[in-house]
Amino acid sequence: MPDLLAAVRGCTFDDFLFAPRFSVLERRDPKSIDLSARFSEHIVLKHPIVSANMDTITRAAMAVVQAEEGGLGIIDRGFRGGDIATQVREVEIVKRTQHGVIPDPYTVEPTDSLAHAGRMMKKSGVGTLVVVDTARKLKGLLTARDVRFVSGQRHVSDRMTPLEKLVVHSGPISLEQAEQVMVERKIKKLPLVDDSGVLTGLITAKDIIEQKRLPLATRDPQGRLRVGAAIGAKGDYLERAAELIKAGVDVLVIDIAHGHSIVMAKALEAFRARFGDFELVAGNVATADGATYLAERGVNGIKVGIGPGGGCTTRLNTNFGVPQLHALVECRLAVGSKIPLIADGGIKRDGAIIEALLFGGDTVMLGNAFAGTSETPGETVHKSVVLPESQKVVRVPFKVFRGMASIGAMVDRLDVEDADSVDVETLGAEGLEVSVPLRGSARPIIAGMLKHLSSSISYGGAASLGELKKMFWERPDDYMIKLSDASRRESFDR
Repeated sequence: MPDLLAAVRGCTFDDFLFAPRFSVLERRDPKSIDLSARFSEHIVLKHPIVSANMDTITRAAMAVVQAEEGGLGIIDRGFRGGDIATQVREVEIVKRTQHGVIPDPYTVEPTDSLAHAGRMMKKSGVGTLVVVDTARKLKGLLTARDVRFVSGQRHVSDRMTPLEKLVVHSGPISLEQAEQVMVERKIKKLPLVDDSGVLTGLITAKDIIEQKRLPLATRDPQGRLRVGAAIGAKGDYLERAAELIKAGVDVLVIDIAHGHSIVMAKALEAFRARFGDFELVAGNVATADGATYLAERGVNGIKVGIGPGGGCTTRLNTNFGVPQLHALVECRLAVGSKIPLIADGGIKRDGAIIEALLFGGDTVMLGNAFAGTSETPGETVHKSVVLPESQKVVRVPFKVFRGMASIGAMVDRLDVEDADSVDVETLGAEGLEVSVPLRGSARPIIAGMLKHLSSSISYGGAASLGELKKMFWERPDDYMIKLSDASRRESFDR
């Protein structure tokens, strides 16, 4: 559709409005409107919101919120000193937050001390350990209640509920069937074994309740929350990928500033040679050639965006980049509908989300939108601020938000990747580091985005996100209104 590309050439979010159409929706409720979207070829989200792999945005806490709200979080790779284990731990926290069937519950042996069991419960945060022998045959269950107030050198076997007193299921079972067993037998936990009595999993009432409470959550086939993680294209990236895959990560993102490069080509070739068809997203690119370059090398999703992010100064410092709507349309036309595009950066208001999705993005990746929320990593610091009206000085809580090409983030990341010693003087920073006022949980922010997205679908005359995208691409001229300076001020200056 070259006419559309010509219409958006050099344009971005604040250059257009959409003309309202006859609404077919009676309610603008995100729970009743299909907002599903593909993050990558084999991962479908109920909601098209993804938190960015930035070290001041997405660690386990943010990834859990995103998945529970129907989106996805991508754990960043900016851990110091090649510390792969710390990133792996963040992924493990997300994967163990909720389950359908827990395939690898925490276990102890009957001969272990109760002190050891107590330490394991404290470290893992779980209240029940499955007791197995050296052959992993089920022997019993040990709960926090069993070890409470117990002192001395006693063993797990002294306090556990033994196998003969447990309700156990052998073979496959659905969550609905497990729930029925729990109701009938008045139990909260159902161990699963094979025909030889070897432990194969555990189902808990708590996880079944969570499945019902969060029906739109992004889950894997085992009922666990999905999570992604970022890796680089040099240094320890293959070792990092191996450990993350072992931990259960659902998708990996090879994330570098310029994905249309020989560095990315070598990384993709090495990754596929070692890990086969594991789900992989790569970026960033902003041109047809860049998107085609990644598609031809077998990626499952493409991140689009060179320089539009709130914490990015690439365009200021290098004068290279493509306005984001232009980039999205160009990349979409280049790769067709097979490979999902992640619109990464430039979204400063909720109305821009529908633009990113209609002009070619399948999902939107957001960083600045979640900055300063309670789920972001980092310490809260208090700064003195003068109120303009009263001139009173008050202490306001802040968190740091920084672009991943800022000096601080680059030092951390290069320390991880391929530098024995990082010479700060040689680094060309392309990102900002700022303090952002603390503003509570990300959950109401996501809820607001989804409500506004649902309203956009209503104004667009569609019943679902997918339908609106189809209608737009069939007749884009029916929707697009190019704005003058005056109409832009009328629309967005408040």
